[in-house]
Amino acid sequence: MQTAPEFLRNYDFLSERETGDCPSVLCPADRVIEFVKELRDVHGYDMLVDLTAVDWDKESPRFMVICHFLSSQKHLYLRVAVNCPEDESPEVPSLAEIFPAADWHERECFDMFGIRFKDHPNLKRILMWDDYPYYPLRKEFPLAGIETPLPSAEIAEVTGTKVKPAPMMGGPFVAPAEGHVSESEPRARDESWTEDEPKPAKKIPETKRQ
Repeated sequence: MQTAPEFLRNYDFLSERETGDCPSVLCPADRVIEFVKELRDVHGYDMLVDLTAVDWDKESPRFMVICHFLSSQKHLYLRVAVNCPEDESPEVPSLAEIFPAADWHERECFDMFGIRFKDHPNLKRILMWDDYPYYPLRKEFPLAGIETPLPSAEIAEVTGTKVKPAPMMGGPFVAPAEGHVSESEPRARDESWTEDEPKPAKKIPETKRQ
């Protein structure tokens, strides 16, 4: 595991995070632009390797953006985490002006998690169509997906289908009923049905039948 660089001690707004590999810090959203600029210009972290996010589900702050930086001269990695201050409308500043590689990464986070990146030059969905109503990597999104009308009536007419829920049998995202995974990890929950065990019909409460 890499030792945390000494220069991190000069930033009193950072908090060290537990890590099993490279050094990791938590940076406030309102200081991330300042810090990332200095990472690049002063400390030699000249490459944004990755930018993704985490949905902590029931915790608050709920959403955290995770960035991985590399110094190509020193061969050192640094992980920078940024909490989204708002749970209902998550947003953090965009890094695209500092690292152009952030452009597509941030669009993917917006598409999958619904996290907005302030001052992004072209923040629109990159995988799903513009009017898709869900964020597939949020914890409340069902593992099998949600049956959704296709965006083009012509496609639906030709194919005779909708966007159907994914098959659950042997799916890679279904956690075991027992084991080391936490309660916040994706698991079958109400999607515990498979191709061999059909999804049970919803029971109508007695009050609604009257």
